[in-house]
Amino acid sequence: MAARDLSHDLSQAIAAVLMRGEARAKVRASRALVRAWRRGEVPAGFSAQMPDQPAWPAHLQVLPPAQMPRRGKGGSDRGQIAMWHALAHIEFVAIDLALDIVGRFGAEGGASFIADFLTIAAEEAMHFALIERHLATMGAAYGDLPVHAGLWDAAFDTRHDLAARLAIVPMVLEARGLDVTPAMLERVCKQGDMRGGRILQRILDDEIRHVAAGARHFEALCRKRGKTAESHWKFLVSQNFRGRLKPPFNDSARLAAGLSREAYASLA
Repeated sequence: MAARDLSHDLSQAIAAVLMRGEARAKVRASRALVRAWRRGEVPAGFSAQMPDQPAWPAHLQVLPPAQMPRRGKGGSDRGQIAMWHALAHIEFVAIDLALDIVGRFGAEGGASFIADFLTIAAEEAMHFALIERHLATMGAAYGDLPVHAGLWDAAFDTRHDLAARLAIVPMVLEARGLDVTPAMLERVCKQGDMRGGRILQRILDDEIRHVAAGARHFEALCRKRGKTAESHWKFLVSQNFRGRLKPPFNDSARLAAGLSREAYASLA
């Protein structure tokens, strides 16, 4: 997507990318948008409403979470494909999450917020592309298996408030990825999939920074609103998170991301 194809302000450009349903087209458009933003070709502006539901591939079968087939531990070929397919969907939705938070809350978040989350959107697009290519080596493709909309549901439920969105999406849901990825990485490497191991390590390293960005902007927003970050995070989780925080936690990765162990352990 060339810069001349972008709408005239950032929110309109983001809304256009969110409504691209074909996965590779969304990846290309996301990365093109971020490059154009960095070159100063997309003016900051927030005239457009974000869609309640971004476009996803037409052939994607979306089931309620309770109806998703059990994936197992990933030891068999089918289990491996199911694991990587689930990761592909997480990363695909993560593109939408990063773009939506900018388009919806960028005016409130400010310049560093916009820059951080547009960078995250480009990195999530890169993660998806890496996983999609890895799936192809197994004779599979994104859309071969059903998915659920749990991640996007959390974004929709917090569309009313930036603090709630930051508290739930990066600081709970994406932080969960810091907990579970190391075990997946170890298992994949033990099975001899070193390419897959490198992909997971890249994702883990990037996701620490993504969670850290969410925590940093949450703390700044709390200061601006006169709130104590830890207590307000607990309140927002109690009000907006449907599940519960589940140990074991990757304390070292969470610490690197700036998360308070006292806060999340108290809610486990």
